[in-house]
Amino acid sequence: MPRLTDEQITAFRRDGAVVVEDAITPEALSALCAEFSAWVDESRTQTAAYGQICDGRPRFDLDDDHTAERPSLRRVASPTDISKTYCDVAFDSAMTDMAADLVGPNVRFHHAKVNSKLPKTKTVVKWHQDFTFDPHSNDDTLTALLFLDDVTMENGPLLIAPGSHRGPLHSLWQDGAFTGAVGDDVAASFQAAARPCYGRAGSVCLMHSRVAHASTANDSDGARTLYIVTYSAADAVPLSPVAVPSPDSGRLVRGSEPGRIRSTDFKMETPEIPSGASFFVQQAQTG
Repeated sequence: MPRLTDEQITAFRRDGAVVVEDAITPEALSALCAEFSAWVDESRTQTAAYGQICDGRPRFDLDDDHTAERPSLRRVASPTDISKTYCDVAFDSAMTDMAADLVGPNVRFHHAKVNSKLPKTKTVVKWHQDFTFDPHSNDDTLTALLFLDDVTMENGPLLIAPGSHRGPLHSLWQDGAFTGAVGDDVAASFQAAARPCYGRAGSVCLMHSRVAHASTANDSDGARTLYIVTYSAADAVPLSPVAVPSPDSGRLVRGSEPGRIRSTDFKMETPEIPSGASFFVQQAQTG
């Protein structure tokens, strides 16, 4: 039985994103938050990106305003590698069922990360489309952004450009460099159409991988932390290396192996895997 209502599925198809409450149990939410809080406390002893994911890059990424007194842990890459709780939510929860409602009954896990904007930190996300970071043979791929905190208008909510998933794939290359962000003119058009996605902790924003999105800095006294999991239809084959790799990348989390590859027609430039801790380093190149 579908987890999402017909109205929610229609909204996703129309706008490219939909926010759904109660995507996980209160117990799971509490456990996720407790683990992230422990990682923040650990980061207070660090002065630069640290830890290691399976390709050798840092797991824990710090913004350059990070201090022990006011930590700015902005990214935890592949938390499923180090946490059973994060595994359980990604691989077998109501959120996983929702992904199947949108991309079909056979679903793969692609990657996971935690993006956080701790109180009064400057981290921003510039306009981009996820598909141009992680292209597949077809675009039945989505990003589930689980709210670990209440997301409000003041703490840097996700902004989407409704309907942009039905438009072109925009370049993330600017002046010969892969910046992870669209050009200024395109960004201005998305900003003019921007719609915020907010809600209480435990909600999830299900976002099509082609929808343009961004977010602003957190000017509030509260944190805004998202557990982000990317899923794909099982017959959507990755066309580039996973930017946030894990030994579980490609794992079947719903349904069965389709035994086929499905492709659709599109053109885009080849993405570039970040050499540093995260795509925030790439986006910093745009000034």
